[in-house]
Amino acid sequence: MVTVAQPLPALPRPRADAVRHLGPNWYATVMGTAIVATAGVALPVRVPGLRPLCAAFWALSLVLLAALLAARALHWRHHRDQARAHLLDPATAPFYGCLAMALLAVGGGALTVGRDWVGVGLAVALDAVLFTVGTLVALTAAVAVPYLMAVRHRVTAAQATPVWLLPLVAPMVSAALGPLLVPYLPAGQPRQTLLYACFALFGLSLLATLVMLPLVFGRLVTGGPLPLALTPTLFLVLGPLGQSTTAAGKFAEVAPGVVAGPDGSGLAAPGGLGALAVLYGVPVMGFALLWLCLATAHVVRARRHGMGFAMTWWAFTFPVGTCVTGAAALARHTGLAALDALACALYLVLVAAWAVAARHTVRGLLSGELLAGPYPAPRGPLPATVRTTSGAAR
Repeated sequence: MVTVAQPLPALPRPRADAVRHLGPNWYATVMGTAIVATAGVALPVRVPGLRPLCAAFWALSLVLLAALLAARALHWRHHRDQARAHLLDPATAPFYGCLAMALLAVGGGALTVGRDWVGVGLAVALDAVLFTVGTLVALTAAVAVPYLMAVRHRVTAAQATPVWLLPLVAPMVSAALGPLLVPYLPAGQPRQTLLYACFALFGLSLLATLVMLPLVFGRLVTGGPLPLALTPTLFLVLGPLGQSTTAAGKFAEVAPGVVAGPDGSGLAAPGGLGALAVLYGVPVMGFALLWLCLATAHVVRARRHGMGFAMTWWAFTFPVGTCVTGAAALARHTGLAALDALACALYLVLVAAWAVAARHTVRGLLSGELLAGPYPAPRGPLPATVRTTSGAAR
């Protein structure tokens, strides 16, 4: 009698294997959720029930951050080969800037709206820790990622994408959120040191962005549209624009009584940093709106060509949120109703983008598609395709 071996029952996949392909780009979910909260409380209008809803979004971002930090720690412990591969991949390494911005966004949200739930004392302590760690990670990413790109990645100008901006924008997020902690420091040198450090972070990020942005724009104009999956990353350009406008407004609000002018008085608006916030922010916001229209046109084209959901869709959230806070800051310093309306309109876009990205992400997690590895290469030759004059393959 021949005994036929029965197949062994499928063993459950180890928990660590589930995070093998969990990259640093997942921190964008934390950033996009936290900005819904902070942008909502920054609006120049008061909508009944909006602040408690924003507090709930902040709490959700805190939970997401804790879960992702634990999952990424598991990833580094059990899949160091994959983690090293992410650092050596020019398409993935820039996303380490998202780690810094996620820490900073949740920390800043603790002081702006999270304090409603956890109290001011705990909110200050939480923000101090997350701001410190987030700023250190931001500075590390701003140096390490461009270094890897030059020494190990060996990229070309034709490969430039807005993703390259991520590690350079992270210090600007520190510059915009650092002033929130200034009033809670002892008067004198401690407050001045933090505020001047934020000025330095502002300049560091702004100048680095001005160096990198021409490469991105030149690639877009001379190299044609980005691949479909990368098209949403065009919205990342809005990040340094909106965040720098927000930072300039925050400097003007915090500087009086902290930074002294030549006559010993504070640099109060509108004579000092308040005027600078307006003179800088209005032109930059104008360019941001121009880029928003350009990026939207590219996304519409990409959707018509079959662009499906990818984690890059989270680029529709945080950068737009920074434009909300930037427009709200300009509205406070100018008193223009048009800027009030702009901030509210952009916030509606932000909430809609978050809802779409979150729904697709949850669906992808439940199906397992988003955490699955790349498809293996085919063993045999692919069938021949015929390309029509319209560019569609048959």
